[in-house]
Amino acid sequence: MILKGKVWKFGNNIDTDAIIPARYLNTSDPDELAKHIMEDADKEFPSKVSAGDLIVAEANFGCGSSREHAPVAIKAAGIQAVVAKSFARIFYRNAFNIGLPIFESEEASGKIKEGDEIEVDADKGIIRNITKNEEYTAKPIPPFMQELISAGGLIEWTKKRIKAS
Repeated sequence: MILKGKVWKFGNNIDTDAIIPARYLNTSDPDELAKHIMEDADKEFPSKVSAGDLIVAEANFGCGSSREHAPVAIKAAGIQAVVAKSFARIFYRNAFNIGLPIFESEEASGKIKEGDEIEVDADKGIIRNITKNEEYTAKPIPPFMQELISAGGLIEWTKKRIKAS
């Protein structure tokens, strides 16, 4: 799987309240959540982000509460993937459960800037910064986790497995 797009950059400790503020948790509608994505970190972000963009962040992305709304909102906003130095453990699992690819790369996190265009090879764990003509490594996504992403998340993967049996 190859992902290519424009980067939006965020810092350390972006918590789930910054990703989708708690005041919007009265809905689980992905399209409604997407309208408010990252607005507490950048008020204009929901109007600036485009389908196919990527987020690059520093350490501990997705910390805070265990709400699944955060990766759902990111995916619904059209963001293809998140690259970060590290992820909060529950966000990491929730992202794969809903089919959002995420990549850990300290090197990429430190060198990629907002507005750069990058390409992520999920199979090989290679991130290419097209803007700077640089290449970084990320932890490759294990085959099973790639299956979850390809299926659209854990629920869709499970439905396919049940149907196939």
